[in-house]
Order: sequence, then structure tokens, then C-alpha cells
Amino acid sequence: MKSALVQEPDLASVVAALGGTLFGDSASRISGLAPLESASGSEISFLSHPKYQQQLLGSMAACVIVSPGMESVARQRGACIVVDDPYLYFAKLTQWWKRLLPCESGPKVHPTAVIHETAFVDPSASVGPLCVVERGASIGANTVLKSRVTVSEGCSLGQRCVVHPGVVIGADGFGFALTNGTWEKIEQLGGVRIGNDVEIGANTCIDRGALSDTVIEDGVKLDNLIQIGHNVHIGKHTAMAGCVGVAGSATIGAHCTVGGGGIVLGHLSLADHVNVSAATVVTRSIRKPGTYTGMFPIDDNSAWEKNAASLKQLHSLRDRIRVLEETLKTMENK
Repeated sequence: MKSALVQEPDLASVVAALGGTLFGDSASRISGLAPLESASGSEISFLSHPKYQQQLLGSMAACVIVSPGMESVARQRGACIVVDDPYLYFAKLTQWWKRLLPCESGPKVHPTAVIHETAFVDPSASVGPLCVVERGASIGANTVLKSRVTVSEGCSLGQRCVVHPGVVIGADGFGFALTNGTWEKIEQLGGVRIGNDVEIGANTCIDRGALSDTVIEDGVKLDNLIQIGHNVHIGKHTAMAGCVGVAGSATIGAHCTVGGGGIVLGHLSLADHVNVSAATVVTRSIRKPGTYTGMFPIDDNSAWEKNAASLKQLHSLRDRIRVLEETLKTMENK
């Protein structure tokens, strides 16, 4: 991540801002941030796991952020900053670096944005090109709407949210009543309430509630292309990776994670601190914290077909085993 800074910071200023113990020349200037394998001699990188030690030794980076356990190895290579959690430190470094970049010029609300006269947009919020903020919607302080974001009628976002291009907040939920072979629309009369410090990835859709609101609590992070159905409630600091789907009226606790492509069926509940692996379909409520996986592992096709065929016979196999167990028990008692 390179940029045309007016003056490149030195390592001393990095440590002064973020802490850590520096080994090396504090006056060395940094031109950017980069992965270990591609960093140049003026860039800073990090090592989050010892298994990448070989990449550390071969890296050209000006400085590498490492844990105490990797200090001796890192110092053999060159300058390093030693911290307890290199990945967290790197995250804060990206934030610090972004603050050094020149601020965007121009109005807070782009001239092509459409904002209803009854909507509220905090003066410190930013509304990008072609955004639509409908009647009665509310955008909190320092929230950023990138381009082509739609915030529908009556929906609200808290403070310091970041909403990426193409996001739709508050479209109608998928509600229809079947009658005589046709579908009768159920009007979606609720809204969407989003807390503070929420980040929503590109082209994600969060549907409005049917009667009560769809709720996204503080600190939730949603990746790109996620579908959140009507009346879903997502607890604080839960994170979901790309292409997750959450069906209507599901309740997901705080500090949960859902891996990419995961599905949560409707009207289910997940307790706090539940981690769902990628591509897993959650078909029942989960009441206890933990990691849950429901994905059928990939294999070469012939082996997969045999395993799938065996699975279909599990029920009959279980019955046969029971019969055998009863037979053995009878023979033992004779």
C-alpha cells in the first residue's frame, strides 16, 4: 500500500504512535505497507504466524512487525518492531497510515446523491455519488456511504459506519402468502436499525422487517454480497464473510462468526460466541458457544460418490447393528 505522502514517516514516529519495541534505525523512512514476500526495502510488513518464518528471512522489507517469540529470527534479518499481537498492530498501522493520507476534497454530500427532505444526514457524514437516502431515513455522525448506496424509507445508521458501493438497506423482505396458487404480498412495514461502527461490504442487502425492524447491533462487520432477510437480529461484533445468507427472523448472538458461503435458515437462534465454518448450512438453533461445521468434505469424485452412497445407507446399517447387538447380548446371557 503505497501513497504519495508529503513526508514519509520514520520508524520512530510509527512506534511513538502505536507502541512496540523497535530494533533498528529509528530514522528509517517508510514509503508504504506490503506483504512479506513483495515488500521493498522502504516498506513495512508483519509476520502473524511462525509458519511464515521462511518468508520473513527472505523478505526485503525495511522493517517487520513480529511477536516476542520471533524477535531473534527477525533481528537476524534486519529492523523489527516487537509487539504482543502483530496482526492487531498491523491493523492499527493501516488505520494510522490512512489518517496520514490527504483528505478527500469536495462536498460531504455528492451533487448526484438524492436525499429526501425529511431524511436526516449528520453534517459530519459523507454521502457518495448516486446514493439515495429516502424519506425519514437517518445517517449518523461520521458515517460514510460510498457510491450507489440506498438507504430506504425510515431506516437508520448509527455513527462511524462504513457502507460500501451498491449496498441496499431496507428493501422489502421476501414475504408472500400463498392463496389459490397465487402469491399475496405481505407489506413490509418495519425498518432497518443499524448501530454504531458497523461496516457493510459491497452489494450486500439488508431487508426491512415485516412488522418489527431488522436490527444490526454495534460493531457488526459484513463482507460483500451478503443477504440479510427481514426481521433478522444480529448481535454486537458479529462478523460474516462473503456470500453468507441469513433467512428471515433468524437471531444471531454477539461475537459470532459465519464463514464464507454459510447459510442460516429462518427463525433459528445462535447463541453468543458461535463460530460457523464456511459453506455450512445451519438447520437448527445452536444454544451453546463453539465452532460448528456441516460441510461435506471435498474429495475426488469417485470417492465422494461412494461416501455419499454409504451415507444414504446409514439408517439401515444402524438398524442392522442394533439387531446384531441384541443377538450378541442374548447369546451372552445363555
